Amino acid sequence: MGRTDEAELLVNASPESVYAALTSADSVVRWLPPEGMTGSIEHFDARTGGRYRMTLTYADATEAPGKSSADEDVVEGRFVEVTPDVRVVQEIEFESVDPSYAGVMRMIWEVSAQDTRTVVVFRAEDVPSGISAEDHIDGLTSSLRNLAALVES
Repeated sequence: MGRTDEAELLVNASPESVYAALTSADSVVRWLPPEGMTGSIEHFDARTGGRYRMTLTYADATEAPGKSSADEDVVEGRFVEVTPDVRVVQEIEFESVDPSYAGVMRMIWEVSAQDTRTVVVFRAEDVPSGISAEDHIDGLTSSLRNLAALVES
């Protein structure tokens, strides 16, 4: 079993609003790309057993080259569990010839009510060795901030 990275954020929105943003292709492409990246989705079927394909593109890849090409990270994802207003579990694989990005990474998004707000936890399990822990935590945190900005507006 590989490394696990985790980030958490308290969001000023309901679990239902956060969950909706986790399962909508239009929303995911807006909040998931960390700072310095943009995203596009080829297909997205957010139900247990559904699949998706997403490309994240670096605005400037000079300090963080892409996993799939010089400036892109391409992932194939599978929805393992989709529990409304509670949890979304995905397994993703990077499209890469570099063995340090090989394997299946499990991403778990959990939402839970805290008064009128929502705690959002993003946990990544079996993180490929080519992704540094520091960079990954920064990326997870950036995505969470983007999610909060989207659902709090």
